Amino acid sequence: MPANLPPQYYKLDREFKVETDPRERLRMAEELLRMMPKHKGTTKLQGEMKAKISKLKSLAEGGSHGPGAHRSDSFSHIDKEGAAQIILVGPPNSGKSSLLDALTQARPLVADYPFTTREPLVGMTEFETVHFQLIDTPSINLDQMESYMPGLIRQAHMVVLVLDISSPQVEKEFEDVRTRLQDKRIKFTSGTEESSDMSGAMLKRTIVAAHKYLDEGADELFSTFQTKYPELDLVPTSIIDDPSLVELKRHIFTRLRIIRIYTKRVGHDVGKSDPLTLPEGSTIEDAAKATHKDFAAKLKFAKVWREGNFEGQRATRNFELADRDIIEFHM
Repeated sequence: MPANLPPQYYKLDREFKVETDPRERLRMAEELLRMMPKHKGTTKLQGEMKAKISKLKSLAEGGSHGPGAHRSDSFSHIDKEGAAQIILVGPPNSGKSSLLDALTQARPLVADYPFTTREPLVGMTEFETVHFQLIDTPSINLDQMESYMPGLIRQAHMVVLVLDISSPQVEKEFEDVRTRLQDKRIKFTSGTEESSDMSGAMLKRTIVAAHKYLDEGADELFSTFQTKYPELDLVPTSIIDDPSLVELKRHIFTRLRIIRIYTKRVGHDVGKSDPLTLPEGSTIEDAAKATHKDFAAKLKFAKVWREGNFEGQRATRNFELADRDIIEFHM
């Protein structure tokens, strides 16, 4: 029986054969498996690809460094902290480092010459009790991009593309970054979910920070840019405008589609300093699993408090939670 593989499969397969980064090869192999029609004609091909995926997972996790194994750059993976990992990318002198400095306690080197940032720098920021990890990265243009950047971008939950909206070259700078990442099969999307397109490229959810929007000449450039790229999720920001920084964090929280869940012990007050963060649509059972590995198995029921709706309502494990719900587990 013929395999009847789609044209996109052959294109991605050619790229897969020349790719060297194990994490990218793993992503591509999983995409190739997804593209395969599931019938008897592809049974052998599916088995071979599953074996490759298993081996690549071992390589990507550092489980094998045998002869010929590819060693990833030391910056190609950063452990995630907080509710989500957000990566700042952009062209030279766009203001990424100053934005990180304004949003976190990190202290990056900030200067008025290009390529000041030479390696990733991590900081934590907070929005309404939810903590996010921000990563400042070296600049990208048509001539330069660090080899580890594609892998770092793929692992993050979201991209914030920082552009100097006061620069007359802002459109070219945007296109340069977009082109360079598209060459690595990464495309920006304003959607709330990550996926792949028909070519196997990763559609990475992205917010565009129209930075330095209070600088001279930025108004007209912002309007022109917004008109030319209506599909982009554009948020004006400035380090001298605190409300704009809060709005950027609010935008990140909204696009992540997560909810904050507060837990309380029976007979105790609720603590609201460190909520659980769960995907929208999560249930009481999901919250129990996230709280402790044994809670879900022992759970009999829970009580739920929801502002403006009910207080202490008894609910079963498949009850769907909403943002800011308070739950009390009963074992």
